[in-house]
Amino acid sequence: MELDEIRHAISDTDQQLLGLLSKRRQLALAVADAKLAQNKPIRDQKREQELLVSLIGQGKPLGLDAQYVTRLYHVIIEDSVLQQQAKIQGQLNGTDSPAVRVAFLGGQGSYSYWATQKYFTRRAERIIEQGCDSFNEIVQAVETGHADYALLPIENTSSGSINEVYDILQHTRLSIVGELTHPIAHCLLGLPGTDLSKIRQVCAHPQVIAQCSQFLQGLSQVKIEYCDSSSDAFSRIKQQQDPTVVAIGGEEGGQLYGLEVLTRDLANQKDNVSRFIVVARKPVTVAKAIPAKTTFIMYTGQQPGALVDALLVLKQHGISMGKLESRPINGNPWEEMFYVDVFANLNDYAMTRALEELNKITKFIKVLGCYPSEDIEPTQVTAG
Repeated sequence: MELDEIRHAISDTDQQLLGLLSKRRQLALAVADAKLAQNKPIRDQKREQELLVSLIGQGKPLGLDAQYVTRLYHVIIEDSVLQQQAKIQGQLNGTDSPAVRVAFLGGQGSYSYWATQKYFTRRAERIIEQGCDSFNEIVQAVETGHADYALLPIENTSSGSINEVYDILQHTRLSIVGELTHPIAHCLLGLPGTDLSKIRQVCAHPQVIAQCSQFLQGLSQVKIEYCDSSSDAFSRIKQQQDPTVVAIGGEEGGQLYGLEVLTRDLANQKDNVSRFIVVARKPVTVAKAIPAKTTFIMYTGQQPGALVDALLVLKQHGISMGKLESRPINGNPWEEMFYVDVFANLNDYAMTRALEELNKITKFIKVLGCYPSEDIEPTQVTAG
C-alpha cells in the first residue's frame, strides 16, 4: 500500500472507533437508568476489574499489551462513570437543560474556559459563556441571576489553595454543587518566530506565575506582568505584536490567539493539577448511588483543643476528611475559620448526626454544599 492509502485506511478506522465509542457511551447511560431503578451504586469496581482482566486477555493475541489496554480503558471507564453521574444528578434535581449560562475567569482560552467546557459538556447541549475579570465578578453574576453557575479554581498541586476564593465562599449565599480536577500544562507562548534569548517581558496570571516560579527565576532581566487571566495574557501578546513579550498559559488557549509554544512543562511540579468547584443559587441533592462530598466551614473558638474535639466528632461517626483549610476572620485578629471537605452525603444519617453535634460544640457552622465527588480512582488489576 502507498502512504496515502495507508493514511486513508487509518482515517476510516478512526471514524469507526469514534462511532463505537459513541455507542459505548450511550450504553453506559442506559446502564445508569438500570442501576438507578435497582438502587445500585454507579461504580462496581469488582465488575470493572473483571472487565479489565478480560480485555487484557483478549488484547494479547491481537498484539495489544496489557499496559496499553489498561490505560485506554481507564479513560473510557472514567468517562462512563462521570456521564452516568451527570445524568442521574440531572434527573434527580431537574437540572437537565438545553443551555446553561456559566461565569468563569477570563475569556476563551483560559484554563477556566477549558474546565467549563469539560464539566458542562456532559450536562447541557449549549454553554453560554460569561468570561469575567475577577472572582468577585464571577460570583456576583450568579448571585444576581445573570448566570446559572459559576466555576471557580480553588486549589492547585503546585501553588496550593487559592485563598481569595475561600474568603468569598465565607460570605456568599451560593452553594457548591459540583467539582472537577483539570490538568494544567503551562507553556511559554509567543508570536511566531520569537527568539527565546531576546524575551524582556512575561505576561501571566498571578497563580500561574506562582506555579512556574522556579522557571521564572532562571530568566534574567525579564519583567513580570500580572494579568487577570491566561486569556488576558494571550490577548496582550496578540495586540502588542512585540516579539520580546511572551505569555504563560496552555498550548490550546495560545493557539486560539495565533501564538506558538516556545517552551513546555514550566510548572514547579510535574503533575500540575487544579481543582475547580461549581456554585449555584440552589443546593443539589446527591443520589445515594453516587459518592458525595460535603464542604462546610466552622469557627471553633480559641479554647485549647477545640479543633481536635470537632475533628473527633467526624472520626467517631466514621466520616473521612479530605481537606482542612484555615483562613483568618476579618475583624477578629488571630482567630480562624476552618473549611472542611468530607467524603459524605449530607443526607446520610452519620453526617446529619455529626453536624448536630458540631453545632453544639462550635461557635459557628455553615454547610457550603453537598455535591458529587469526581475523584475517580482507576481500578487496579492484580498481576497474575
